[in-house]
Amino acid sequence: MNRLQGRTALITGAARGIGAQIARRFTEEGAKVIVNDLSLEAARATAEKLGGHAVAADVSDPGAVAAMFAEVRKLTPRLDILVNNAGISGIEGRTDLGDLVSLRLKQADEAARGGPVETFLDVTVATSDESWRRMLGVHVDGTFYCCREALKIMNPQMAGAIVNMGSIMGSYGKPAGSTSYATAKAAIMGFTRALAHEVAPRNIRVNAIAPGYIDTDMTAPLGEFRKRIAAMTPLQRFGDTDDIAWAAVYLASEEAKFMTGQVVSPNGGWYMSQ
Repeated sequence: MNRLQGRTALITGAARGIGAQIARRFTEEGAKVIVNDLSLEAARATAEKLGGHAVAADVSDPGAVAAMFAEVRKLTPRLDILVNNAGISGIEGRTDLGDLVSLRLKQADEAARGGPVETFLDVTVATSDESWRRMLGVHVDGTFYCCREALKIMNPQMAGAIVNMGSIMGSYGKPAGSTSYATAKAAIMGFTRALAHEVAPRNIRVNAIAPGYIDTDMTAPLGEFRKRIAAMTPLQRFGDTDDIAWAAVYLASEEAKFMTGQVVSPNGGWYMSQ
């Protein structure tokens, strides 16, 4: 308890899922949380339960991010922690998810039998310019825009902690339905290391979390393929949102005072090298 006592934290994409659980654990550890989401109503629903504040912004829009941080400045004289959690899977609203899962299962079965593999996903060929830009816009641009604005507050403080959200897909490179998602997450982890070098002289730490497969709304559409994923994971299960929330608490706290430019990966052993 009290590991984040007296600190103010902004968590993006925190109305539900991993972001909401990070906000809950931060609050329990003494932080005052500011909950961001695309929907102000959804952000308020979570923030009110935690005694925090709600702000809305599309993190891929630099103007919206600047306006959000102007609001943050009105709410608090300091910003001690930024968690860049907002993200998309790229499968939201797709009507062909069942077909995609079936193809992945069929391809996995062909490979398991020793081939030949005759089922192909062709995800990259099917990726539109719009969906590619949206994926990188939310993840990469959003992380950059929020860090840029947060540092305008943290730099004069000569202190702060930033936690970016990567993924095992960015580490391993094997796409979970889209090469754009793996690309975006890899870029975030590279940005994390570069930024950590830049701001270390100001005692600002920048780290990333690379979650494995976590039981959330984002992974629910994987359907039957979830069983294969669990079987491929040494701990034989999906993680839960707390597995990521506690990692964020650690990285934001003084317990991690000698950690910067690092990637912490709660993934059940699915990928064992960062």
